[in-house]
Amino acid sequence: MTGDKGSNRGESFDDPFCDTLDITFDKIGDDTATARMPVTKSHLNFAGVLHGGAVFALADATAGAALASKTGADGSVALEANVSFLEGVDAGETVIATAEIAHESRKTAELTVSVETEAGMRVASYRSRGYKV
Repeated sequence: MTGDKGSNRGESFDDPFCDTLDITFDKIGDDTATARMPVTKSHLNFAGVLHGGAVFALADATAGAALASKTGADGSVALEANVSFLEGVDAGETVIATAEIAHESRKTAELTVSVETEAGMRVASYRSRGYKV
């Protein structure tokens, strides 16, 4: 992933895994990123709500994009990550992840991501640490 800091690269961000989940990026730059994922039947778990793995993938990709806004495509790897699931989401809704760099040192960064529905209901909280290669 390469590009200019502060650019809106939703159309040019090429991530095959994100493509399989229909994740698109609205903004990547200035130490932040925003991405969205429409919830379809293929995103649901056995209980009929949005699968936690899909939420995690959305949050993780958004956090990675926020850090990449500083380091470039191959400039970081995840060291650890955790997610708290707060609410279930039904098919037909869209979830939006907003990531920011919360703390940064020379070689690592802490990232936080909030995942919400378009209506503003908070779905998950995510935190990770990335290593700048």
